[in-house]
Amino acid sequence: MPTDHSERYFDAVARLARTIDGERVDAIARGLASVRERGGRLFILGVGGGAGHASHAVNDFRKLCLIESYAPTDNVSELTARTNDDGWDTSFTEWLSVSRLGPSDALLVFSVGGGSREHNVSINLVNAIERAHELGVAVYGIVGSPAGTLAKLADVAIVVTAPEDLKTPLVESYQAVVWHALVSHPELAARKGHWESLAAGQSP
Repeated sequence: MPTDHSERYFDAVARLARTIDGERVDAIARGLASVRERGGRLFILGVGGGAGHASHAVNDFRKLCLIESYAPTDNVSELTARTNDDGWDTSFTEWLSVSRLGPSDALLVFSVGGGSREHNVSINLVNAIERAHELGVAVYGIVGSPAGTLAKLADVAIVVTAPEDLKTPLVESYQAVVWHALVSHPELAARKGHWESLAAGQSP
């Protein structure tokens, strides 16, 4: 018999699958397809688990969707140098400035809370989202709270409404579920993944 935790956890996983707004997923897919069509770039931001997601998602958007994509957390030398010399709060905005972030580009942000200036949480994400908003850059997010900066300023935000005591593991899990829905979306995917190609009898 499963433990109470296991049963409750996977019940929550199943319930959350039905709450994800598919129209918003479609909207992000269309938006990112437009970024690719106009020759823009996709910058993927996250801290903690979100940074790990960002690295993985960069691979998928580049390989499967043919979108020029980057994550500032992939360059640990630059990230730690900026944090050491200038502070954590500007570590993403300064990186984006050097990359000449502009209206042709887009931000995709993974965050559990979405960042809050009021509560002094994830200020480097808050600054980056606000900068993108000022520059007219499309901002997309997968987040666990409707109250943070990400949900408020994003062009499209998918809010994962997980139970409070399981918020971080379930929101981070669904961030991966949603971005995989995006990279396999027919409006965005330019090629199949390796195993899907084999199943379809195609060359990978």
